[in-house]
Amino acid sequence: MTNGLARASVRSRPASFVGSLVALLLGAAVITACGTLLQTGLTAHLPPVRHAGTPVLVAADPQARVTVGRGEDRETVSTSLPERARVDTALAAEIAARPGVAAAVPDIAFPLQEVRTGHPDRDAALPPLTGRGYAATAITGGGAAVLAEGRAPGAGEIALDAATARAAQLAPGDRLTLAAPGGSGGYRISGLTAAGAGAASAWFADATAGELSGHPGRADAIAVRPREGVDTRTLAEQVRQAVGDRAQVLTGDARGAVEQPGLIQARELLTGLGGSFGGVAAMTAVFVVLGTVALATGQRAREFALLRAIGATPRQIRRTIAAEAMLLAPVAAGLGILPGLALARWWFGQLVERGAIPRGVRLDVGPLPMAAAVVVSLLSALTAGYVAARRPSKLRPSQALGEAAVERARPGVVRTGLGLLTLAGGIVLAALAAGHAGTDAANLALGVVMCLLTAVALLGPTVARIAATVLGLPLRSGGAGAAGSLAADNTRANARRLASAITPIAMVTAFCGTLLFMQSTIAHVSAEHVRAGIVADHVLGSTGAGLPPGTAARAAEVPGARAALGVLRTGALYETGDTLATATALGISGDPAQLPRVLDLGVKEGSLADLGRSPDTVALDSTLAGTLGVKIGERVPLRLGDGTKATPTVVATYERGLGIGQLLLPRAAVAAHVSNAFDSQVLVADAPGADRGAVAAGLAALDPSAVTVTDAAGYTAQADRDMEISSWANTVMAGVLGGFAAVAAANTLVMTVLDRRREVGLLRLAGTTRRQIRGMMRWEALLVAATGLLVGGAIAWITLVPIARGVTGAGPYVPVGTALPLAAGAVALSLAATGLPARALLRIRPIEAGAGRH
Repeated sequence: MTNGLARASVRSRPASFVGSLVALLLGAAVITACGTLLQTGLTAHLPPVRHAGTPVLVAADPQARVTVGRGEDRETVSTSLPERARVDTALAAEIAARPGVAAAVPDIAFPLQEVRTGHPDRDAALPPLTGRGYAATAITGGGAAVLAEGRAPGAGEIALDAATARAAQLAPGDRLTLAAPGGSGGYRISGLTAAGAGAASAWFADATAGELSGHPGRADAIAVRPREGVDTRTLAEQVRQAVGDRAQVLTGDARGAVEQPGLIQARELLTGLGGSFGGVAAMTAVFVVLGTVALATGQRAREFALLRAIGATPRQIRRTIAAEAMLLAPVAAGLGILPGLALARWWFGQLVERGAIPRGVRLDVGPLPMAAAVVVSLLSALTAGYVAARRPSKLRPSQALGEAAVERARPGVVRTGLGLLTLAGGIVLAALAAGHAGTDAANLALGVVMCLLTAVALLGPTVARIAATVLGLPLRSGGAGAAGSLAADNTRANARRLASAITPIAMVTAFCGTLLFMQSTIAHVSAEHVRAGIVADHVLGSTGAGLPPGTAARAAEVPGARAALGVLRTGALYETGDTLATATALGISGDPAQLPRVLDLGVKEGSLADLGRSPDTVALDSTLAGTLGVKIGERVPLRLGDGTKATPTVVATYERGLGIGQLLLPRAAVAAHVSNAFDSQVLVADAPGADRGAVAAGLAALDPSAVTVTDAAGYTAQADRDMEISSWANTVMAGVLGGFAAVAAANTLVMTVLDRRREVGLLRLAGTTRRQIRGMMRWEALLVAATGLLVGGAIAWITLVPIARGVTGAGPYVPVGTALPLAAGAVALSLAATGLPARALLRIRPIEAGAGRH
């Protein structure tokens, strides 16, 4: 009986189910998209290219790990390292001693640049090169001849790949000057390597390569070849016995991550988007689906009351609603899968275009995200329908008819209790976040928005009644005419209906406000710090991989230059709470006492000159120092870019770190722990009275083909590029959540207006004009928009304050150019979603509308 009744309801009243269908479809689309990104993050891989012929690779763990908690609550958390981790080359000898190993070859790679000063004797220049040890030619050469011409390099010699040498008009016997992280020098070309050895590469004697790499005794990986008859599994087991827990032993596609270190960060990004953001998006989808289905079910209260009047039992009512959900949810979820996959493909493609994901990684489309979307949609529909029909199904028939005709004065006790509980939880979390610093505050504040939004959804009728009472006062005063007064009274009397429309708008405002204004705050504070902190007259950059380590010293010798300091950009990790966080770090070369001439960081305590006292020193941004709880003279536990543990002594704290660098360390402390030890930039201050143009020309002459000379804007441009991915990701997340919630809000408003057919008909029969009804609807839409904006704005502000102060040390920055369009969009959405269906209702004859179904 119930299944037949459910099918009949869907067939005879399809319009009543359209709103629920739209909400379920959108929810399924968002869950499918996020689930697909999550699945891709878990399975992303790249096949090896350079090491395709090497069955086993030994490499360092590319992630930092720390164990947190105690007892049964102990767990290991990890995060990707900002720089490449390396292995000890001495492991190669231990591995080679195993019976199944034919060869174990350390693989070292480092950037090279040709130095062309004065007037070069040839027109063509070498492109940026990769330096390697000559023994590593066996990795790609296999059994083929490595040299196409000449001989292997010795001391003071290199072998170039033939294609690069010919393009640069070079031949064996020619000399050239090369700059490497470990030093610069002149080299004679001893030979040319064949195409199979590697493109754009320069091969050195192995001992020379180790010194020039800047990290002698460390290799990117060790390539292991088996003896004849030894399979990969046996070889890998022998290698694991040799290295123990000192390194990872990789086979198959796992070797690809060694060639593409960005793959680890890409996995973290995708799992973060699909997991963390996906969880928030899924909760939002569930909120919206619950609200929409509950609204649709509540609009049928009279229908359920009549069913009770003719003998339907409460169980039959509930089973009918469950059957409707079983019919509707799978269809809606199925329709939402294709849009969800399209969103995932677009999102993934944009990340690839922006360099956040290596090219070659493929989007993994599988059945699990689709199944999850169907299951979540079904459970949400069943839960919402059951909760909405629980009370009318239990009431006596006469009582049910009475409650269907007049809205209940107050929400249920259970709902109110849960609402107050989540509200209290949000307030407690906000208070805790306000009392913490740094990322601890940010992590606590992330739960604030969900608690407060849950409270708004549960206490919606109460919130709506209060808002209608307060915001409706100007309308009741008569200034807005009869339409305004009618709107104020109507919204207060039908607070439950108003609450269904307020919640999605509050979600749009809270989510978009938090994501967009957090990013605007970080960008604003970063720009202020860079603008005030970079006081250098010139900023030297590079058209290649960077500036050789000696560039700062050479720049300081240019006539008219007073001070020149090199900046090596890197990152460092620190423990905060139960997580590992990343901070930007700068390795400073030159005299730290001259730092104030090029960087005005707003030193609060200590002296930056003390960085020259020892490589075991650090200066900290004051916000980060507060997070770590350290003071001048104390040691701070850090992990350098490659995961190496360090405990430098704090010698200074400063205010302007965001956008510049949260840590300052001597270059000697970090140079051996970065992927590329070339300086990112060199900051130069002119001497008093120096000709700025002449100094700039002298700096450019250091290497006309590779050095760029700009002012402080050059540093700002680099900082902006570093923030680009984060800003774009936040904007897209705001767009996805905001777009979903906006459509849900419009959908809810349309449902509430179309359900008022009988009310509109009776108003017109009572003498209300079309114009007055349209005015009433417009004022109601404005009340809904204003309430949603105020509630959502309050939630966003409560969430933003601790996050902004924890991350930037400043309050939230809300640009008018972002806030006004957001508010205008919410108002326009409310007016359109109310006005268009209202016009449709007004086209119906009053007598037909007034006698229609309630």
